[in-house]
Amino acid sequence: MIMIVEGGTMKRSRRSDRRPRSAVCNRRSQRGVTASTQFAVIFPALMLIIFGMIQAGIWLHARNVAGEAANAAADVARSYRGDAGRARQVAYKITAVGGLRDVTVAVVRQQGRVDVTLTGRAPIVFDIGLATVSESASAPLERVTTP
Repeated sequence: MIMIVEGGTMKRSRRSDRRPRSAVCNRRSQRGVTASTQFAVIFPALMLIIFGMIQAGIWLHARNVAGEAANAAADVARSYRGDAGRARQVAYKITAVGGLRDVTVAVVRQQGRVDVTLTGRAPIVFDIGLATVSESASAPLERVTTP
């Protein structure tokens, strides 16, 4: 390192402190390769996690819609003048608003109770066997008794 005095102040010569230009450029280029490699590995994994969370949310929503539709159908079918056809209509309307597809509703009234089983498909982009949602509801039949 060379000290040069000019006008009473001391300055350092930077010539001896510098590395050769090729070494500095090489280090910068390696830094860029490392960052882009990390980005290329982390970005797809991060996107897969985010996409999985969105798909799980859609599936949970579909499950809640199916449960609410089954409960509503059971409420309609259990009433004193309720029938299975009206209960199915109510379930189909709820599932249509909720976004379920290929919905089947089974309503069974027997021996003082009603059982409703609803099956449908959630609107999942990549189906890995989890798109089918099935929920059921049971309730006692209403009956008129004399006081």
